[in-house]
Amino acid sequence: QVQLVESGGGLVQAGGSLRLSCAASGTIFSINSMGWYRQGPGPQREQRDLVATINRVGGTNYASSVKGRFTISRDNATIYLQMNNLKPEDASLYFCNAWIKPTHYSFVNQYWGQGTQVTVSS
Repeated sequence: QVQLVESGGGLVQAGGSLRLSCAASGTIFSINSMGWYRQGPGPQREQRDLVATINRVGGTNYASSVKGRFTISRDNATIYLQMNNLKPEDASLYFCNAWIKPTHYSFVNQYWGQGTQVTVSS
């Protein structure tokens, strides 16, 4: 069983910084990519928008709205999201995501964390 555990959310003033962490644990053979998504602003609460991803060789991808302000990094099975110059529109529930192959014989599966809340006051 694979688990993703997030931490680091909280309340911050606009212009401030937060650092999110996500640790993958359990039966893991290999990790293809990990990343962060956040709950969409609309009424479709199940929508999750890409924030940033990092692959197994360190390649990164960012949403245009966070480029230059957010940085994703990875240390083995843990990823971090350094969020600087936070804006009120960054406030959301942030989810950790990972594509993991649990065993040598498994297919790659997608996993989600429970989410960590980021609140930005103006």
